[in-house]
Amino acid sequence: MAFLLERAREPSYRVSAFRTAAAVVDGLGEDQLDLKIRTNTLKDLKGVGPKTAAVIVQAHKGQVPEYLTKLEQDLAELVPMADDVAEFRAALKGDLHLHSDWSDGGSPIREMAEAAIALGHEYMALTDHSPRLTVANGLSPQRLEEQLDVVAALNEELAPFRILTGIECDINVDGSLDQTDELLGRLDVVVASVHSDLRADSTAMTARMLTAVANPHTDVLGHCTGRLVIGRRQRNGEQKPRPESTFDAEAVFSACVEFGTAVEINSRPERLDPPRRLLTLANELGCEFSIDTDAHAPGQLDWQYNGVERAIECGVDPERVINTKAADDLLAWTAG
Repeated sequence: MAFLLERAREPSYRVSAFRTAAAVVDGLGEDQLDLKIRTNTLKDLKGVGPKTAAVIVQAHKGQVPEYLTKLEQDLAELVPMADDVAEFRAALKGDLHLHSDWSDGGSPIREMAEAAIALGHEYMALTDHSPRLTVANGLSPQRLEEQLDVVAALNEELAPFRILTGIECDINVDGSLDQTDELLGRLDVVVASVHSDLRADSTAMTARMLTAVANPHTDVLGHCTGRLVIGRRQRNGEQKPRPESTFDAEAVFSACVEFGTAVEINSRPERLDPPRRLLTLANELGCEFSIDTDAHAPGQLDWQYNGVERAIECGVDPERVINTKAADDLLAWTAG
C-alpha cells in the first residue's frame, strides 16, 4: 500500500482512503491478513472498500495492482507533464508553506515530513497558523515553543532531511505580525498572510501589506489576494468562492523587492494566487518567489506542479524562486 501512495498522483480524497486502508492493514499480523484474504472478509474492516481490498490482495501477492497500472496509463494519456514543467519542479528543493495537525492540518508533522521525503524534497518549512486565527487552532507562543522542541527531535531522526521551523503569521489590521518578535526571530521561515478584513478598501489594505512586507521578520508574502476561485470544505464548514482583495499591487510588489520579501505562488487549486496578471507584474518588477502548496494533508504536497505551471506561463526564472536553494543557502537568505 505504501508504494501506491508514493506513485499515484490521485486526488487527495482518494489518497486519504488508501492511507486509511493502509493503516488498518498495517495493524494486522501476517496470519490475520492471510485469513482475511482467504475468507474474502477484508471489506469487513473499517476503512476498506471493494477497490482498496482488491489493491491489498494484489499487493500482498507481490503484484502491481491493476488499479495503479490503469491509473498511471490514464494519467500518462490525459495529463502528460511537459519537460519544462518537470525540469522546473525537479529544481524545487522544498516547500515553504504547509500545515500539520497542530493547527488546521489533518496529519502529524512526521507524516507531512515523510510525504515530503517521498517526493524528493530536501526540506520543508512547517508553517502552522498564528494565535489570532482561532478558527484554525492557531498556535499560542507556548504551543509554538513546544512545537520547536518536537521539530528539533524529528530533525535528529529524519536527517539529512530538514524540517525548517516556521509559521504562517496573520497580518493584523495595522500591519503588525501576530506573534512575539522574540519567537519570530527564532524561526527559520515566516510566511505573512492576510486572513481577515479581506474586503477592506484598497488604501487600507495597501498600507497593511506594506507594513508587513517591511517587517524584518517577514520572508514570504502568502496568498496575496486572498481569493478563492472555487468553494472548499473546512473543519468549520463550507467556504464559498470569494473575489480578490484590492490593493496597490505595484506598490506592494516594489516593497517586496526593496525589503527582500518573496511573493508566494500558492499552488492550492482553490487559490492559485496571485492571478496571472499580478504574477506577471511581480515578475516584471523583479520580485523573488516561493512556490508553495499550503498543504493541509500529505497528498497535497504534490500540488507544487500547479504553481510551477503558472510560474512558467508568467516567465518566472527558477533562479528567482527561493525554494530552489539548498537549505543552508535558503537559511542564509531568510536570515539576511
